Amino acid sequence: MGQSVLCAAVDRLRNEFSTLDWTYHIVEIDGQTENMFCWPGTSEEEIIIVVHQSGGRQELFHRHDYFYFNYTYQGEYDSISFKYDHRITIHEGELYAGQPFAGHALCVHDNKKTTIIGVLIQKTAFCRSFLPMLSGNPKLFHFLLDPATNEFSDEFIHFKIEDDCNIRTLLEMMVIEYADRQEDTQAVLKPLTLSFLMQIARQYACANRETASGRPSEKIVQYIGEHFDTVTLKEIAKRFSYHPNYISTLLHREVGKSFSQILLELRMERALILLKGTNLPVEEIALALGYSNNSNFYKAFRDYFHISPREYIKSL
Repeated sequence: MGQSVLCAAVDRLRNEFSTLDWTYHIVEIDGQTENMFCWPGTSEEEIIIVVHQSGGRQELFHRHDYFYFNYTYQGEYDSISFKYDHRITIHEGELYAGQPFAGHALCVHDNKKTTIIGVLIQKTAFCRSFLPMLSGNPKLFHFLLDPATNEFSDEFIHFKIEDDCNIRTLLEMMVIEYADRQEDTQAVLKPLTLSFLMQIARQYACANRETASGRPSEKIVQYIGEHFDTVTLKEIAKRFSYHPNYISTLLHREVGKSFSQILLELRMERALILLKGTNLPVEEIALALGYSNNSNFYKAFRDYFHISPREYIKSL
C-alpha cells in the first residue's frame, strides 16, 4: 500500500478521534458509581477503527460497553488496571485488549508522542460474528466470553505482536478502509477484522501456551482441546505418528476415556458456555462446535445433559 495513502488515512482518523463521543457516562456497579464509555460509533456500525494520539495525559479510570483491541503503533503508554491494582507499560508493537466493562485508565508518558490504533467491536456483533471462530483456543475463548457471564469483569490481555505476523498490515488496511468510508465499508471490515482476530488468537496461543508434560496422552488431550471443532482420530494419529488403535488404547489406559468421550466433553462444555453467554442460534453453535448438522448436535446434547438445547435456554 502507498505510504502516502496510509499516512493520510492515519491523519484523518486521528483528527476524527476528538469528534467522537467520549463522554463519561455514570453507571452503578455494586452500589458504587463508575465512569463508562459507551459505543462511540453510529448505531449502524458494528466495527469502528480509531486512531488516538496523545502527548502526555492521564485518563480517569473508566469502563467500556464494547470490546477493544488497541495496538501501539508508535511510542508507549501505561495502563492502570483496577482489578490488579498495578500499572503496566504497553510498548510499541504490543497489543492491549479489554472486554466490555473492563476498567482501566490510560496514561501516556510525558513528552512521548504515542499513537494507538484501536479496533472497537460492539459486544453483540462480536459474539455473533467472531466468537465462534475463536473457540479453538480455550484460554482466549473464556477471556472473550467472560463478559457474557460476568458483566463487570476486569480482565485484559497484553502481549507483543511478533514482527513476522500480519497484524500490523491488517490494521493498516482497516485504517485506510475506515478513513474513506463507503456504503460497503462494514462488509469489507468484517473479514479483515476476523483475520486480525485469528492472528491475535495465534499470537496469544504462542505467548500463553501451557506445555503438557512429556506423557503422550496429555499432549494428545491438549491437542484435542485446541482443535475440538475439526479434530479426528486419524488426524491425531498422523500428528503424533501413532497408529489410531494405539492412541485409543493409550487414552483408555492413561486418561480413562476414549477419544470420542474426551471430544464430546469438550464440545458439550463449550456448548453450555455459548448457549448461556450468547444469543447465537442453536444452528450456529452446532456449526461452531464442529457438528455437520443440527440433528447430530441435538442428539449429542440431549444424550449428554438429558435436556434439549432449547429447553436448556428456556431454563436459564
